[in-house]
Amino acid sequence: MNNKEFIAELSSRTGYTKVFTQQMMDDLLIAMSDCFIEGDSVAVAGFGVFEVKKKMERVIVNPTTGANMLVPPKLVLNFRVSNAWKDKVRTGGENG
Repeated sequence: MNNKEFIAELSSRTGYTKVFTQQMMDDLLIAMSDCFIEGDSVAVAGFGVFEVKKKMERVIVNPTTGANMLVPPKLVLNFRVSNAWKDKVRTGGENG
């Protein structure tokens, strides 16, 4: 499902216009982005947690040359899905 299809589906479920629904999604993503930039996590109840994690500096070996290379530390966005959704996906959406 692409963005246009998602907005259309969400719009039909909520009864709002597609333009309003798209604006709400844009505002949601901007608010989430602001939290990530500040290093905060965003928890969506019953769905999961988006969080910024710091990957430590590490040494890797270039497979072609065999040379050691230093990979600097960096921040990455991580998502932890809730257990309820893990189970739902595992069972194909069937309950129990």
